[in-house]
Amino acid sequence: MACLSSEEWGIICDKFANAQNLTDVESKNDPDNDPFRSKYKARELLREIYCSLKSFEAGETEEDSDQRPEEQPVDGQPDEGICRGFSGDSRDGLRAAKLGVVEYYLGINHVETEELSAGQEHLMNCIKQLEKCRVSSENVSLFIHVRNQLGIIWAGRDETDTAQGFLETAESIYQRYMKEDGSPPTDMTEYFTTEEKLLTHQERTKRFELAYTHTMYYLAQVYQNLGETERAATYCHSTLQRQLQLNQFNPIEWALNAATLSQYYITKGRYLEGRHCLAAATVISGLAGEVPSEAAAQESDMESDHREQLRQKRAEIARCWIKYCLNLLQDAKKLLEDTIGELDTDCQEELKRARRHEEEEEEKGRKIALLFGSEDTFDSIASLEEKAKEYFQMDGYVTDHIEILQDHSSLFRALAFFEEDLERRCKMHKRRVDMLEPICNDLNSQYYLLIRRQLMFELAETYNEMLDLKLTLVNRQADTQSLDNHTIKKFNHLCSASAKYFQMFLDSLCSPEGKLPEHLEEEVLRPALVARFRVARLQSRLISSIPPVQLDNLNKSLENYKYVVQYCEAHPEAAPAVETELELSKEMVGLLPLKIERLKARMAVNN
Repeated sequence: MACLSSEEWGIICDKFANAQNLTDVESKNDPDNDPFRSKYKARELLREIYCSLKSFEAGETEEDSDQRPEEQPVDGQPDEGICRGFSGDSRDGLRAAKLGVVEYYLGINHVETEELSAGQEHLMNCIKQLEKCRVSSENVSLFIHVRNQLGIIWAGRDETDTAQGFLETAESIYQRYMKEDGSPPTDMTEYFTTEEKLLTHQERTKRFELAYTHTMYYLAQVYQNLGETERAATYCHSTLQRQLQLNQFNPIEWALNAATLSQYYITKGRYLEGRHCLAAATVISGLAGEVPSEAAAQESDMESDHREQLRQKRAEIARCWIKYCLNLLQDAKKLLEDTIGELDTDCQEELKRARRHEEEEEEKGRKIALLFGSEDTFDSIASLEEKAKEYFQMDGYVTDHIEILQDHSSLFRALAFFEEDLERRCKMHKRRVDMLEPICNDLNSQYYLLIRRQLMFELAETYNEMLDLKLTLVNRQADTQSLDNHTIKKFNHLCSASAKYFQMFLDSLCSPEGKLPEHLEEEVLRPALVARFRVARLQSRLISSIPPVQLDNLNKSLENYKYVVQYCEAHPEAAPAVETELELSKEMVGLLPLKIERLKARMAVNN
């Protein structure tokens, strides 16, 4: 029987170690004009190893070769070599695994040098070698690694179903192996190493578990692409858990992935999981250290990029906290508001009683799955909001900056719903105005027209909400006949400001000649008609003791109400979009002329 001498085996092991060093270390120093120089050298060494192994195989006699056993799978179904073939620790089993390892690393080498088809061919050759063997501790790691890599290749080609097949097979191999054996398996690097350099059981286990963690990570992406979002979230969560347990993660990337996962949970109303993911993201991002101070002159480009990336990622996590709070408040508002949109305190107490025990039990069960460690929460959302706004400054991040401001504004709007003190509620809306108004006025309409329209409409509605609150306060205190000049001035300011921004929104729809289009596009139909309706209502609410001013306000109000009615008559398909506003507009078109005539009559008598 042919056999490699210890010297020949030592040469093969040295070549393998050199190939690994060229790939992992030397390649990082390759010049830009020859970026794969070291990897090409590694490829030649791997080919030499393969030829040595094949020549040894050819030198054997027929009697030396073991016969492949014909064993049936446990479940009676073919399962990609899981239960049939050579024993993993047999001579033929180990030879097939060694050839498979070389094919695997040749496949990875070709993938890394952007030769995907050749890489795929070598990886499939690896699988062919493994098909000769049963899964065992000697080869299970290779079984999983090669399918992970093929899954990546096919996913990169948008062949998601094919990628899914390879990855799910890797998963089933892992699960069956852990159920039936579970001992620390041989790592792929150990096939070509001397006995004194073999890994410890602890290191073998860590590497094997990391390979399976990669399987779960890739499956999470596959399920996401297939639209199986719940399944994708489960695999993503498990991946993050395993990365922490194995202490194999980049703190900032891990934190951003956890924060992104939180957004899925939040949209599903699963705030326990969402909060935990964000808390973990905040804690883990802290492991990356403090953001370095602004550059010293000697700061390298790499250090500058690291500082910028750290600030950006932490700002993005802070934005996710804002989304969490905003969604939580908005969902609570939907549960607790009454028929007129106010806080129903009776409903609030009833829901508290009904949900308290249920939530306690639910949280106990769900916390079992939340293994991210300490569940630290933030002391004040304000600091996180400011962190996000500080990074996404207007210069270079206009849309991000404005989206954060809009979220911040929406957060105050949601908080205002729970505030029973009307003065404090009004101040919350004033905060919204203070955030949005400067940006709205500074933005260039030529480049940010759609964003400006959003801001103008939100400002108009915010002033309108403040107006309604002031009116409610006034009605509680006294009738409008006894209003002092300061209150009237404040009331008219809010009224005029709301009308101004509604009108600015309408003006943004006009042609250069200042005319509204005869036909409003679907995306602006309701906002435009609502804006005309609101302007009409606001004009009629202005307080003035001067009859000509009163008459002018009423005429402007009537003109806007008529527009809503006439547009819907000319375009009947628009009526369903503004059903309530149209009904009230028709009513006011009938009532206002009578009010105008009475005012004219009084003016005539007084003259």
